[in-house]
Amino acid sequence: MSVVAERKIDTHCHVFDPARFPYNRDTHYRPSGQEIGTAEQLASVMDAYGVTHALLVGPNSGYELDNRCLLDAIARSPARLKGIAVVRNDTRGDELDALAAQGVVGVAFNATFHGTDFYRDTAALLAALAARHMFVSVQVEADQLVALAPLLEASGVRVLIDHCGRPVPEAGLAAPGFATLLRLGRNGRTYVKLSGYVKFARTAFPYPDVHPFVAALLDAFTPARCLWASDWPYLRAPVRQDFGPLLELAARFLAEPGARRQVFVDTPAELLGFPVC
Repeated sequence: MSVVAERKIDTHCHVFDPARFPYNRDTHYRPSGQEIGTAEQLASVMDAYGVTHALLVGPNSGYELDNRCLLDAIARSPARLKGIAVVRNDTRGDELDALAAQGVVGVAFNATFHGTDFYRDTAALLAALAARHMFVSVQVEADQLVALAPLLEASGVRVLIDHCGRPVPEAGLAAPGFATLLRLGRNGRTYVKLSGYVKFARTAFPYPDVHPFVAALLDAFTPARCLWASDWPYLRAPVRQDFGPLLELAARFLAEPGARRQVFVDTPAELLGFPVC
């Protein structure tokens, strides 16, 4: 069976619909052209590539704290979609409950955009997430995880690390940030998304300099705590991205059918509350 035909859950994609949900006036970046991906377009892509369910991640670009576009997409397809919202650091428990009732399963921390100091006062938010069995979806790059790890570990919250932790290939597997990620992979409540290679690779597709990092993550986390994601519709990608070749690359990383099934379906279904497809 082709990897395209296999059932799968996409754990990191976005929706942008500026015609219906205009961007914030002061947003630092306004996705346009090929970067725009509406709920209808996402559904078509999912249908074409065998994606039964997806986790939408609220973007800093365009919307930041405005989750209306994300929540609207989930409301249109509540059995198929769940979300990660962008919220204030002082968000209250009742606000998290209201988001959870609309299909939100966690919140996003984007240190690549805000820096690590921005999140130093989030212990109460993380505790509130942990109490509700929600997640924090963390995007870091280089060695940023070193600064955030103590806060995340002390909180008890379940953690989703975006895009392989966005390591620096030339720094190697022993770089402090990536070494910290591998250590977190053994604590049983941290998960990593195998995705976003173009954000940190120094080589062209199929990104040979990324392969050792993916192998190390699969070893440390095991397929039971790894998830696959497309990062559709490829916001700010420096070169063209396509869904199909990224799936074929995932199949190369996950050559054993049982491991591929675990990463594509079983782990995300159990973690995010989707039915096993």
